[in-house]
Amino acid sequence: MHTALQSLLELLDLEPIEQDIYRGTNRDIGSGRVFGGQVLAQALVAAQRTVEVDRLAHSLHGYFILPGDIAAPIVYFVDRLRDGKSFTTRRVTAIQHGRAIFNMSASFHLLEHGPEHQLDMPSVPAPEDLPREIDLIRGMAERIPERLRGIYTQDRPIDFRPIDPVDPFLPEKRDPARYLWLRAEGEMPDDPIHHQAVLAYASDYGLLGAALLPHGLSFQQPRLQAATLDHTLWFHRPFRVDEWLLYAMDSPTAAGARAFTRGSIYTHHGRLVASTAQEGLTRLRDDRAADETGSA
Repeated sequence: MHTALQSLLELLDLEPIEQDIYRGTNRDIGSGRVFGGQVLAQALVAAQRTVEVDRLAHSLHGYFILPGDIAAPIVYFVDRLRDGKSFTTRRVTAIQHGRAIFNMSASFHLLEHGPEHQLDMPSVPAPEDLPREIDLIRGMAERIPERLRGIYTQDRPIDFRPIDPVDPFLPEKRDPARYLWLRAEGEMPDDPIHHQAVLAYASDYGLLGAALLPHGLSFQQPRLQAATLDHTLWFHRPFRVDEWLLYAMDSPTAAGARAFTRGSIYTHHGRLVASTAQEGLTRLRDDRAADETGSA
């Protein structure tokens, strides 16, 4: 297993400190705050540990309340709201410095069978025909601020391969849709919670970026203040995140300094295994304010 992937699995392996209370550490990805996907994934792991093993998450809905402090651990409190015959409901609150930074509701379901249908997967190039995103980033290392260069170019636990990648330093206006392949860097344990947690982690990566495309904006521009406000993830079918998954994202609308984005996640063989939706802050500051405050 790749060292970076092993580190991610350890990051998601929370420390139990009391009944239904867990503690997690953080991984710096260069944003200056805790990555939202990390909090989402750790909260899912915390909830799953209080649920019977024959029930898997089918949906989770999270709200990001405050930016997370990279330097401080996060404590997760799980409330057991319901244990039904086929569904189980949990609420998770993430705490730092005595304040809630995130809360989430998650529902778990006993495996059942019923009518099935799905929309077809978009037709896109195969991942084997595309360059790794990390290689593209390393190719522009001299354009990355020196204080962030080591973080942005470090080995990653997940291999992302974007289709028609955007230059973050010279973004061009285009339709609000993006596609990328993703796969864990190495074989993972079989337990489904590992695969769900890693996909939850990855599902926050680049989703809000789809809303920036029609405006020629990127996260590297100081005048843009961007942050995830909420995130929803539905799991439809079993999958492995150490096999290629296509993440198809689009942004139907943006208004009031908020953008709405959504995503569909397919296996390499075209099975729709998960869906996402997210609203994010997309606030434009004037140049003077951006110079004074720096990037978001």
